Amino acid sequence: MNHVSMSRFRGIAAVRADANDPVALVTGIKTAFEAFKAENDKQIADIRKGMGDVVQAEKVERINTTITEMQSALDQTNAQLAALKLNGTGGGDNDPARAEHAKAFNQFFRKGADANLRDLEVKAKLTTQSDPDGGYVVPTQMESAIDRVLGTMSAMRSIATVRPIGAASYKKLVNVGGATSGWVGENSGRPETATPRLIGLEFGMKELYAQPAATQTMLDDSSMNIEQWLADEVSVEFAEQEGAAHISGNGVDEPRGLLSYDKVANAGYAWGKLGFVTSGKADGFAASNPSDAFLDLIYALKRGYRQNASWLMNDATVGKIRKFKDGQGNYLWQPSALAGEPASFMGYPVVDDDNMPDVAADAFPIAFGDFKRGYLILDRIGVRVLRDPFTSKPNILFYTTKRTGGGVQNFEAMKLMKVSA
Repeated sequence: MNHVSMSRFRGIAAVRADANDPVALVTGIKTAFEAFKAENDKQIADIRKGMGDVVQAEKVERINTTITEMQSALDQTNAQLAALKLNGTGGGDNDPARAEHAKAFNQFFRKGADANLRDLEVKAKLTTQSDPDGGYVVPTQMESAIDRVLGTMSAMRSIATVRPIGAASYKKLVNVGGATSGWVGENSGRPETATPRLIGLEFGMKELYAQPAATQTMLDDSSMNIEQWLADEVSVEFAEQEGAAHISGNGVDEPRGLLSYDKVANAGYAWGKLGFVTSGKADGFAASNPSDAFLDLIYALKRGYRQNASWLMNDATVGKIRKFKDGQGNYLWQPSALAGEPASFMGYPVVDDDNMPDVAADAFPIAFGDFKRGYLILDRIGVRVLRDPFTSKPNILFYTTKRTGGGVQNFEAMKLMKVSA
């Protein structure tokens, strides 16, 4: 590594160690990216001279991996800040009925005493349903804590529309063929125009569960924050299951994922299918001008959706596109400029989701679009907990369930890239 690149790369290890400081991460990523550009340019120049070096290639990939790790840490920190802002701090509830319910739930959680908890749920307006076998609805602040942790780990949750509902399903009418109009003269006839064509979409709710365990001694400890404990225990499991389902779920016992819908070449796009463009190579990206395929993908999307569009891909794919340049030799991937902002590629934000497939023949590793308009996530109001002190003595199991669903609500708003020549 040359002297300039070495000086730029110094201190990155220290930055990586401080992975919770967004400002330090932004600085570290910028420093690493400058080193990456210098070393990658050197590698390209050496190859053109017939002096390709395995050691040099390893340097480039090592720095590339470092950038990916730090960018992932920054994305995680940014997501935590956004989720905290969205869901509040998890402090006390000023509503007397909700506070009374939270106090009673705490006793149920620790001791198993229901203390008229069902009536308090209704009084606190948490539910109006009678569900004696479904456990008890957790307090508002506890559900907020679960959602807050969940929001930091689920990529689709951070970019899609998330809507709470109180019913078993959600129906939506979409206009896929608007009313037509035309020009007429002052004395001309006014022929009948076409009427809007509406299509009904229905999203069913699916049940997601986790079952953490605790000992009675642990629950008797008054210093134990049961709100945070439950959030930590169930949210990771919820996030892993949700994250996979929102990308590839079959829609039967889980939400229907983005990649489970029918796909068609964008030239033959029709409502109900997702349009795609090809990468330019059977097993990856074209050797010459690989970014052309990404430009095709951008302009496959209508202008109205491009304004708020972003890329969705996994870290391995981001590592590949980080090397792409434009015709003037400028790198098309750019690191975050400020804490709270994602990295960008060709001017659009990049969202990392490890549930997206790797680059491989016939795979769809990249999505681009306005995911807030394109994909809908539904949450049935109320996370329920069923306390089970019998099944696994001396442990107490907490069967925690959440009703959620999801699917594409606007097929025009998102496009895919298929790895194909």
